[in-house]
Amino acid sequence: MTTPTALATGEARTRLQELTVIDVRTPGEYAAGHLPGALNIPLDHIQRALPDIRDAAHRKDVLVVCASGARSENACKILAENGITTTTLSGGTGAWAADGHELHCPQALPRTVWGMERQVRLTAGALVLLGLLLGALIHPAFQVLSAGIAGGLVFSALTNTCGMAAVLAKLPHNRPRAHDLDRTLAELRSR
Repeated sequence: MTTPTALATGEARTRLQELTVIDVRTPGEYAAGHLPGALNIPLDHIQRALPDIRDAAHRKDVLVVCASGARSENACKILAENGITTTTLSGGTGAWAADGHELHCPQALPRTVWGMERQVRLTAGALVLLGLLLGALIHPAFQVLSAGIAGGLVFSALTNTCGMAAVLAKLPHNRPRAHDLDRTLAELRSR
């Protein structure tokens, strides 16, 4: 069966049992709620998981999901470059939840988990304010920081990429523990 490059939430829900679902968000975002049966392989670990995803794609169609669809589109491009056919969920888990579909939360979270978009907004806003404050109190040249962040946000919107998210994803609270990723890959192999 040929799978389209994007599935609407209703079609994905109907086909959920016949799909291998890979969630490319950070572990914290995944733990806060994900599609039932989804496996967490963060975007920056896709290369490591290529052999296992390739094998899984021979058994079932692969659906790649994230919060809004941007990271999953990037993951699908990486997988396609490596000969692996996948599809993405239109609108991501945000659209899934907005359409009233269940999100699985595996455990009570010990702390509030922020999604990547919220982390980016906080970081960008703090850096803009810092640039303006330092520009007003120390030297106007510090306002270049604010201008740089504004330019980065415009570039991010135009290219549907986010360099700041890529950097924030490397922070310890956004990275999977090695044994968690190993466990996920073992589960992917067994499906």
